[in-house]
Parts: sequence; C-alpha cells; structure tokens
Amino acid sequence: MSAPLKRALGVCYYPEHWPEDMWAKDAARMVSAGITWVRIGEFAWSRMEPEPGRFTFDWLDRAIDVLASAGLKIVLGTPTCTPPRWMLDRFPDMLAVDALGRTRNFGSRRHYCFSHAGYRKASAAIADVLGRRYGQDPHIHAWQLDNEYGCHDTVLSYSEAARLAFQDWLATRYGTIDALNTAWGNVFWSMEYESFAQVDLPNLTVTEPNPSHALAFRRFSSDQVVAYHMAQVDALRAHTDAPLIHNYMGRVLDFDHFEVGRSIEIASWDSYPIGFLSDRLEATPAHKSRYLQQGDPDMQAFHHDLYRAVGKNGRWWVMEQQPGPVNWAPHNPAPLPGMVRLWTWEAFAHGAEVVSYFRWRQAPFAQEQMHSGLLRPDDAAAPGLAEAEAVATEISAMPEVSVQQAQVALIFDYPSEWAWATLPQGAGFTYFGLMLDAYRALRKRGLSVDILPSTTSDLSGYRLVLVPGLATLPDSLRHALGQTTALVGPRSNCVTEELTIPTPMGPGLPGLDVTVTRVESLSPGAHRTVPGIGVMQHWVETLEGSAQVTLQDADGAALVVSSGALSYLGGWPDAALWDHLIADAAARCGIETRQMPEGLRCRETKTHRFYFNYGDAPCEFDGLTLPAAGVAWVAI
Repeated sequence: MSAPLKRALGVCYYPEHWPEDMWAKDAARMVSAGITWVRIGEFAWSRMEPEPGRFTFDWLDRAIDVLASAGLKIVLGTPTCTPPRWMLDRFPDMLAVDALGRTRNFGSRRHYCFSHAGYRKASAAIADVLGRRYGQDPHIHAWQLDNEYGCHDTVLSYSEAARLAFQDWLATRYGTIDALNTAWGNVFWSMEYESFAQVDLPNLTVTEPNPSHALAFRRFSSDQVVAYHMAQVDALRAHTDAPLIHNYMGRVLDFDHFEVGRSIEIASWDSYPIGFLSDRLEATPAHKSRYLQQGDPDMQAFHHDLYRAVGKNGRWWVMEQQPGPVNWAPHNPAPLPGMVRLWTWEAFAHGAEVVSYFRWRQAPFAQEQMHSGLLRPDDAAAPGLAEAEAVATEISAMPEVSVQQAQVALIFDYPSEWAWATLPQGAGFTYFGLMLDAYRALRKRGLSVDILPSTTSDLSGYRLVLVPGLATLPDSLRHALGQTTALVGPRSNCVTEELTIPTPMGPGLPGLDVTVTRVESLSPGAHRTVPGIGVMQHWVETLEGSAQVTLQDADGAALVVSSGALSYLGGWPDAALWDHLIADAAARCGIETRQMPEGLRCRETKTHRFYFNYGDAPCEFDGLTLPAAGVAWVAI
C-alpha cells in the first residue's frame, strides 16, 4: 500500500454504437482531454458472435487499432452480462427466476442464472475465444470480466438449475441429511427431510422459511457467483498475463466480493453518487435535499475503502464514474458544478489508480438514452468533460502520493449482511446502515479508515478497530482483537454460522464477561436516552455480566461494557452518541480527532491531506476556504 500511485483517467466507449468514421475523431478527442484508458466490449456479444460459432471480430480489430493508435490503453470486457438472443434458444432454461416464481425474461441485460451449467460453460467459451485472439495483443492492457455481478437483484435465482445445484451444494456442505436437519433445527414445525432431493428453495413458503435454510441459500448463491467468475478467470489465465478486473456496484451485497477478488488483480466499482443517494441510501428527506446534487458525503468514500480491501495488494479503480444526470434512480438531478472533479479526486485520495467516466458520448437510443456522458448525443461537450479535463491537468502537476495504513480499521463482512437480512428482528435494521453509520462517525471526526474483511488475523498498526454487527466472530479475528483498542457490537458474535443462538450465548469475547440476554428492536421515534449525550435507536440489547459498565441509559441499564482495551456496544447509537463513542475511544488510544464541519471530509495519504466539500456553500477549515464542491490538498 505504500508504492507511489500512477493516477490516470479513463472512459467507457462503445464503438459498436457509432459509425466507424467517428472512431478516430473520438479517440483523438479523448487523448486531448487527458484520458489514458478506454474500456470496450463488455456489452457487444451479438456483434462478436451474431450466430452460434460464427465470430465477427473484424470490426473489433479495427476499433482496437484506432484507439491504440491514438495512444489509449484498452480494457477489453468479456460480454457475458448481455448474452445474445440466440443463446436463449440454445438454453431456454438459463433465465433467472425471482422469489415469486416469475421468469426474468430477455429484453434488457443480466438475463442469466449463475447456476446454469450450460450458460456458465458458454461464458467460459467466449472468454477463451477472446483470450486466444487478444490475450497477447500489446494494446490490451487489462481485462474486465462480465459486468456488475449482482446488479438488478440477479444473485438470488429460484430456477430449476439453482434448485438442483443447491441440493448438490448442501450434500457437499453437510454430508448427511441428518447433519443438515440438526444444523438447521428442522425438528421445529416438523421440517425434517429424509434426503437432500427433498430440500426445495426457500421461497413461496406460507410464512417465513427457516432462517438457517434461507441463509444457506444465500451462501450457496454467493458461491455460485464465485464459481461462475472462476470459469472465466481460468479461461483467460491460459492466454494472458494482463490484469483481470471486475466492476462491482455500490451496495450490492448479495455475494462475497472478497471471495471474487481473490482470483483477480484489480477491484473496481461503479460510482454513481447522486443515483445512490436517491436509490440506495436510507436517509431523512432533509439529508437527501441537502446533498441532492452532490451525493452523500460518505457513501462513495466507504466503497472506495471497501474495494481497496477487495483488490489484491490494495489495487482498485473506479470503472464507471457518474459525469452528469443518470437515468435509473427515482430522481436524477445534475451534479453541482465541481462535483465531477471532486468525486474524481476523492477516489484518487483513497488510492484509486484509474477513474473512468461512464460514458464518452450519451446514447440517443435504448434504455440508457437519458444517461449523461462526457459528450452530448449531438457530439457537443457536456459539463462533465471540462471537469475531467481540469483533473487531467491537475494530475500532471500533482506530486505522486502513496496510500498509507490508517490508524482506524472497520471490519466488514458479507455473510453478516446475509444473516441480518434473513433475520432482521425488526424493520429498519440493516447491516449496511449500521456499518455506514459507524464509518460516517469516524469520518466526521476527521479520521481516515481502512476497511478489512472478517478473515483478518493481524491488526498490528491499528490503534482502534470497530466491529459493528459481525454475526459470527472468526477465531483468528477474536485473537487479533487483543492487539488493539476495539469496540465490538451491537449484534456481534451472537449467532452461529447456521444462524442459530449458541450456548453459551454471545458475544463471547475474550476477557470480557458480558452476555446479551435479550434484544429489542425499536419502532421509529422510540429510543433509550443517554442523558446529555444522545440516544440508542432501532436496536437495544440487555447486557449482563461482571464487565465494567462504561455507558448507561437514563434508567441505569448498561449500554457499553469494557475490560481493558476491549468494549462491547449493546445498541445502535444515533449520530450524537456515535460521535461521543468515537471521540472517547480515540482519546483512549491516542488518536487525535477534529470535528469536521457539515459536509466537509478529509482523507490522509502518506504525504498529503485532502479536503472535500460536499456542501453547496463555501466552507472554512484548517486555514483553508473551500468553495461549494471544492477540493484542496496540503502537504503533511
């Protein structure tokens, strides 16, 4: 994480959408704008293979030659997220099925089930064909596998292919049907099975399915994404040494990104700050109004830090950066002037190697015709182009900086998301929401954060570690928590991997005598008051044991208990209480914090401190005056 970063800009381009006589002009204009990388091909299967076994790569050869001749580095995508219509004739049962038993038909994209063996083989085959043709092409500097796994709720499929694959997965995991019955507690409601062939998918039940069954299906579904992904990894590895990349999405949590990331060099994600604010973030109307044209101040940074952890050796990109209004959110305002530049620099400050804008030119047809690009459909410059050009100029003048290990770590775990989505015990409890609240509280105190997986076994160098909502605590992490000051909880280590209550009951932390004996989910407006500080909301736990009570509510009930440097948090704090907890924990472990003004955030690298003003008005801080949507950096 300490090597100097070579920052660069990229763009997503679709030569198949435009007349061939435009390609050279487009390429020259990209280079003139300061763009270095261009991604192509990820949606073009019908043009690569218009009929089964008949390949037409001549147009792609020419497009690669034109782009590379202009000096652009090419990321070539495998086109497997958009199988052509003839593929459905070949595999009529390849389509995913939703939880209500409805087939998800052809006519858009991502129309496949990860469990379908025939389509998985076909995906590997087209990757192999592309690898054989372009694997040693010096113009192809990286490969993108598929596109946005899981987008449009496509991980959980209730198809016949998934049912049969799930039964095989269960047999491998449990060995015997008696072991499965015991693990799931199927004696309850007479749900015991006599064979794996009797186990159906956990949908269309009269009331909720057994949560152990539902969680097992989520684990299986994540494993199917990994297996599908690996089929293309293996196909390409045989032909190329260029880095492999996948572009993940914001708040798509249905599969384990860490597991996918183990087999490829670079993690990337698709950043749409305004779209996500409207579409994927629980927030008050006032918050959404305040950041209507900027996006939430912490949503992008959270994902930057997450995907830096997913990428091998910390390597990550933004593969798609919003440059203007999008088309898919409930409301799609234009970015505040300056925000495209801010989003780009924020990604670089968090360690991105490349920020690539989506897309070069706005399409005048089909589903995304209302999605802005750097150019308008009539070829005139859209507002985002000037901001991209400004960043390109600044990159050349900005000294190289290096990402450094933060003082604070936040543990993130995909299976915990699946566990609490399966058994929320009350509306309003989401693992992601709890994680983002903890992350936001750290950032409001001016702290940089490293996000780490729950498989982490070494926390050396971190002064403070937060572990909110981790459903099951691995032994390796349990041991590592003794190396540092840690705040664990709420709802941490209180269930087994099968989503059952263990005996003894959790959280079972070493050296901390505390047991969660009761949990309550609170309705909106209900809370437990901590006088003069804040409130617990959504979720409150009853804590018993001999550990020292370090925070209690107005009635004297324990909310935080501690032993040495290890503390357990028995509830979901509001913003004020989070701030108190972070300030107190930081002070105890010698971390300096600073209260950031509303909308202002900072990120420290090895040599610079960057400031980002998400506000729509100027902000003064640390001797700097940042305009609305302003960015500044100072050497440290």
